[in-house]
Amino acid sequence: MNRQSSFFGFIVAGAIALLVIVITGFYWLFAKSPANITASASQPSATIFVSKFAPVTVSLLVNPDRLQALEREGELSKLKTSLLAKSNINYQEDIQPWLGNEITLALTSLDIDRDPENGQQPGYLMALTTTQPQKSREFVELLFSKRVLAGANLGTEEYEGVKLLYDNPPPKEDFLAGAAVGVSEGPRKEARYVLFANDLKVLKDAINNVQAPDLNLNSSVQYQKATQQLPKGALALAFLNLPTLAKWQGLELREPTYDSEIISLVLNSKGLVAETSFLSSLETTSSSPTPLVSQPVGALQYIPQSAGLAISGANLSNLGDTDLAKLWKQATATISGSSKDVNSQIAKPFSELQNRWGINLPEDIFSWVKGEYAIALLPQNEQKTDSWVFVVEKTPEVAEGISRLDAIASTKGLNINSLSLNNQKISAWTDLIATSKKLEDKDSLAYTVETKVQGAHTTLGNYEIFTSDLETIAEIISVEENSLIKNRNFQDSIAAIPQPNQGYVYLDWRKSQNLVERQLPILKLVELVGKPFFENLRSLTVSSYGSETGLLKGRVFFKLQP
Repeated sequence: MNRQSSFFGFIVAGAIALLVIVITGFYWLFAKSPANITASASQPSATIFVSKFAPVTVSLLVNPDRLQALEREGELSKLKTSLLAKSNINYQEDIQPWLGNEITLALTSLDIDRDPENGQQPGYLMALTTTQPQKSREFVELLFSKRVLAGANLGTEEYEGVKLLYDNPPPKEDFLAGAAVGVSEGPRKEARYVLFANDLKVLKDAINNVQAPDLNLNSSVQYQKATQQLPKGALALAFLNLPTLAKWQGLELREPTYDSEIISLVLNSKGLVAETSFLSSLETTSSSPTPLVSQPVGALQYIPQSAGLAISGANLSNLGDTDLAKLWKQATATISGSSKDVNSQIAKPFSELQNRWGINLPEDIFSWVKGEYAIALLPQNEQKTDSWVFVVEKTPEVAEGISRLDAIASTKGLNINSLSLNNQKISAWTDLIATSKKLEDKDSLAYTVETKVQGAHTTLGNYEIFTSDLETIAEIISVEENSLIKNRNFQDSIAAIPQPNQGYVYLDWRKSQNLVERQLPILKLVELVGKPFFENLRSLTVSSYGSETGLLKGRVFFKLQP
């Protein structure tokens, strides 16, 4: 009997929809210039009802009605109507008068009764703050009375001084339990909440978590550390218990360096900031510190504006020992059971480069990059392979690295040629191919030799620049003002990232959408859910920063079209 299915849909749809409303709503914000929207609290209060072992907890820290000003086509109103369609509840009359500034949704447990014989039955809890306790109590009574009119049977129970209402006997699906709860916050102050759960045990456990504070999420050391990292003005956040979250998805957390994560959403005048912190319970880590940069690396001045993807930073030689590498290894190993499969899929453009040249990127290139670097992909049409650019700051190790690449090219049968392009000396790795053509009215053949460039490099300033073709290197040396670092969209994006940081991953969405979709087919489903957001997405920029032991902080900035 799967009586969680309908409520599951309600919870998941509500969580996703609320976050999508927040995200897409921000797009309309500065176009319509409504009153400033800020969270009423720095962190959720309803987490006192959530177990500290809960896999996922998501909170909206602003009243949904305050987001109403962000609508253009009534997205929030449509959401309210669709979620309440089967309940005969009117949001404006029955909920709006008492709803406070917080809605918290939690997956509280993977299996309510912990009995594998009857299948997995996850537990879900929803907690809403109320500004008018009497009206919210009347709402709970009204909701269950309407369920009775619809054919359900009502059960009531007094538990720890709280009146519980629930379906009794439980229906085959769509079970609901609810209560209006008051929690003392001091001698003269009491916070009020409305709770809903998909099982009576989940509701009772929520009340127990308040009675025994060491059971709730607020008592978790990892959660306390995570909330200390929250930025000011976060309007929504999610806390993830990574081991149990992986288990919920049928996965096993491998290489478990980080065991929890907190994500928050913050309004920015030009888009949306997603701040995240990964936390480890390990007392020490053996990672090498990732070099921090306090300004955009100079290598970016040689990346063309036509780049769809650009990665920049400093020192690739110790990349495999950094916290970022450990996070990547954990994520890929968990998803695939081994890091190789996912690595090859995500980094397919670079793996194609390895195959073409017969090189090992970490050993043959990354090992000698001790200074600044920038790597970029330049999307081409379907008939032409995407171009790439690799810029590295010149250090004593670079000359040896170039010699190594030249030697590899020679072993692959390529020729190392020197040529002049716009008065700039270029070294090119070329492949000579003989072709034949039958002469007209003759039996003999005419032979020609075609030169195919497999790669090229040159020196500009204090940087060595490698490209996949002559067209790209010509673009770089001939149009100085056409660099990515002078692009206004890029400048706006990196302005939203704290300094110092560990470099940037910049993705121009319009130029790279097809490329990303080819590497991550599941993204098309995400785009379908968040269509308004993706339609107005200009770019996204990812960066990590901070060097505290057991903590990896990062930020994603979504630049939206005004």
